[in-house]
Amino acid sequence: MFTVDFRDASAVDLAGDGAGDGAGADDGDGAGDDTADSTAAAAGAAAADRPLNPVCPNDTVAVEWHRTEAGLERRVVDDYCPTIYVSGPDAALTALGETVADWPAVAGVDTERWRTSLHADPDEREAVLRIDTAIGAPARVARRIRDEYEPDRHAPGTLKLYNVDFEPGLRYALATEPDPMPGEDASLRVLRIGLGKDALAERNVSALRIDGEVCAGSGTGGGTGGGEGGPEASLRTLARRLREDDPDVLVVSSADLIPLIAERAVAHDVALPLSRDGDVGADSYAKLAGRSTFESYGRTGHSPSRYAVPGRAIVDTSSSFLWAEARLDGLSYLARRSARPLQETAWASIGTILTAIQTREALARGVLVPWQKWEPEAFVDVGTLHAGDRGGATLAPNHGRYENVREVDFASLYPNVIREYNVSPETVACDCCDTADVPELGWSICEEPGFLGDVLGPLLDDRAWFKRVAAAAERAGDDALAGSASAKSAAIKWILVSCFGYQGYRNAKFGRIECHEAINAYARNVLLTAKERFEAGGWRAVHGIVDSLWVTPEDEHAEAAPLDPEPAADLATDVTDAVDVELEVEAEYDWLCLLPRRNDGGPVGGRGGALTRYFGRKAGVDADPATGEGYKYRGIECRQRSTPEFVADCQRELIDVLDSDPRPEAVCDRLSAQLQELRSGAVDPADLTIRTRLSKAPAEYSRNTRTAAALRRAEDTAVTFHAGQDVEYVVTDDDADRQLARVRIAFEDPTDYDAKAYAEQLVRAAESVTLPFGWDRGRIRTYLAGDRNASLSAF
Repeated sequence: MFTVDFRDASAVDLAGDGAGDGAGADDGDGAGDDTADSTAAAAGAAAADRPLNPVCPNDTVAVEWHRTEAGLERRVVDDYCPTIYVSGPDAALTALGETVADWPAVAGVDTERWRTSLHADPDEREAVLRIDTAIGAPARVARRIRDEYEPDRHAPGTLKLYNVDFEPGLRYALATEPDPMPGEDASLRVLRIGLGKDALAERNVSALRIDGEVCAGSGTGGGTGGGEGGPEASLRTLARRLREDDPDVLVVSSADLIPLIAERAVAHDVALPLSRDGDVGADSYAKLAGRSTFESYGRTGHSPSRYAVPGRAIVDTSSSFLWAEARLDGLSYLARRSARPLQETAWASIGTILTAIQTREALARGVLVPWQKWEPEAFVDVGTLHAGDRGGATLAPNHGRYENVREVDFASLYPNVIREYNVSPETVACDCCDTADVPELGWSICEEPGFLGDVLGPLLDDRAWFKRVAAAAERAGDDALAGSASAKSAAIKWILVSCFGYQGYRNAKFGRIECHEAINAYARNVLLTAKERFEAGGWRAVHGIVDSLWVTPEDEHAEAAPLDPEPAADLATDVTDAVDVELEVEAEYDWLCLLPRRNDGGPVGGRGGALTRYFGRKAGVDADPATGEGYKYRGIECRQRSTPEFVADCQRELIDVLDSDPRPEAVCDRLSAQLQELRSGAVDPADLTIRTRLSKAPAEYSRNTRTAAALRRAEDTAVTFHAGQDVEYVVTDDDADRQLARVRIAFEDPTDYDAKAYAEQLVRAAESVTLPFGWDRGRIRTYLAGDRNASLSAF
């Protein structure tokens, strides 16, 4: 099941007679001939011992869509009811059951036995009240119990609710079919539809792009259609592709395309088979949620409106982080692991998907998922609080240039610590063990297999497998297999990255702060163990952060330094055996530059080293500054999403200069030539585009910044931006009196630029290259203003 729709029961033919009225109805060419219709009762392993109530007060039914070896299959399920659970004293549950049984949105009540916490004994499940509700009603029924029923009868917290806030598709999949994706041999059909932001704002569908090519406009007839041009031609081309391809997945540049193309098709009298149910216009889609703005880890994000199209999954590339990182293969993998249908997986955050995977594991263990977390942090003495309330280990670097550097890295440190040391909410400081296992904190770790280890173990194993497959496929020249395996590996990586931090998140369903602190304590011990072993083997740690160390051979003049340090790979193996977490030699560098902190103020020599700003030349790899091949960059301008392409390219060139002439003077000589090119007007304005993410609503920008100028100009061109979205612009006259004249929006195709404004950015980028040598912007400008003889490396 790659998607499920919840539809008005009166509009669905339960016998399936109307299933062919969708994609293949207009041309009779057989596009819908592989559709097999059936009415299916929801069933599956997850619900084997929990039969669904066949009498549900539903105005809505579920329509499943399956891609099988035989083709597309549509199944109508008219007896599905969502379920929530309530725990509490027996008498309170009995009274609640008698009351809610009469509520219109409740289908029935029953008593079942479940574990209500990970800490509960697996052999001692407690009786809880099961409440079956109408589709769309679980949260409403739960709120009524919490806000109206309980306050009138019981003390707060007497009744606890579970399995309340699942998203509809996840809830349905968990109850009926734990694997929401078709088999590997039944690949999904995909159609990509795009439209520029300016055209979308103008509601102009003439420039629709299908699978990357304009489908109508110039009249050339090339690409995906062509024709006489205009909106009607574009829509007819799209309609033909929908009929011919009959896609399971629509990958759109913006979800707002869905209502636009449906409404424009009606206006131009084009029979557009957007929905597989055969509906047209506003009836061919449903709006699931409006746009919203949110805060996450100090950053403002934008969530656009969400839509559902019966029979097709929608992937909005403008809002799907995982699409950008892992494409369809990665999304499909996570859909299988999490039991979330593909569309819900695409729009979800990493934390939401992790919660779904945890939910699936919890239910398999017989543990209900709490609606609201109510496990507070335990009281500890001040010494334990001081020892535990710390993050990962960091070794503050001394900035400068270092030769012959090795970078060693623990593979997926936090997830492997969780698995190897059995760290989980229910195992940390358990009641059944009297041991002092956790470094520094002295807490016990239970011997029983932990919940988190069972959640992350399959992900760790799968990622290791996909990385091996990708490497083997690359060697064999199988680009398709390598790309698919790499995409799945990337998808898993982001889940693993978030799993540790989520333990300390206040709203995490299965989070616990003591677990978070124990993971950190183990990780600190692991990194310091590695540092000590490398130092004993003749290496000096020049930098370290959480899961990585940068080491260089100990100064041969140092007291008791060995003449030849032990091989880094051998030392990594020793550390792996000692701590049970794999340590790898991630990279070797001919040289590595560590930068000072920028915000310390004062002379460069007196500043501390930055933890995440460095660059270096990889050993044994051919260098290409145009692509960055042969180098590693972290935290500097060429890695920042707001940096114009021209400035990023120039910075990579400046770093390449250091490889042949490691002097700041040589860097400045090349910078001089770059500034001359910029000031001559020879740079393409498109390569000077600045991308900025909006931290607040456009109306809240009161200062006359460039971002504010870009938003005013966008408003003048009828394009609307929202907090959390990106705005792209080129600075054309930074000193203009009129704010609208300061910048041009990228889609306006600007033809000129303000060289002075970009020169400032370029010098700042050059400063990052020279700071390890003690040269800041002031010294760079002094050098550029003086007489000098340029070195050959500048050219």
